[in-house]
Amino acid sequence: MKISEQSHAAVASCIKEALARYAAQEGSANITDIHIQASQDSGELAVFNDDDEELASTIVDEWVDCDSGDFDKEVEALLRAELTALKDGGAFDGLCLLKPYSFVLVDEDKETLAELLLMDDEDTLLLDDELLKGLDEELDAFLKDLLKD
Repeated sequence: MKISEQSHAAVASCIKEALARYAAQEGSANITDIHIQASQDSGELAVFNDDDEELASTIVDEWVDCDSGDFDKEVEALLRAELTALKDGGAFDGLCLLKPYSFVLVDEDKETLAELLLMDDEDTLLLDDELLKGLDEELDAFLKDLLKD
C-alpha cells in the first residue's frame, strides 16, 4: 500500500503524540502495551494503552474507503516499517514504560491481529513469520529424541 509522505508524517506524529504521555518522569514507570487500531472505513488510526484509553488519533487519507482485500496485512507492514524507523530515530528512548512492552495491531473489537514490535532490555526484536518458521518441527524432533532415552 502506497501512502503519501504527508500520511507517513501523520502516522509518525500520531505515534509520537501517544508516546509523549510516557516521557520519562523520575520515579515513575508505567506497565502497558501500545495498541494501534486502523480503520479501513473511516481511515482513522488510533493509539490506545492497555486500559483502552485513547492516546492519539489521526486520519490517513489513503485508507478512507480503501478497497484492498488485504488491508490488515498491508497496514501491518506499513506500521511495522514506521515503528522501526521511529525506533532507529530514538523516538522510544527515555520512555517511562517498563520493558518488555509491545506495539500491537488490534481490530475494532480490540482483538490482537499482529504484534508489530517488541521492546525489551536487550534489543529490539521484530516478530514475523520467518522468526518462528520451523520451530514446531524442531521442538517435535527434540521431544521425540528426549523421550527415546
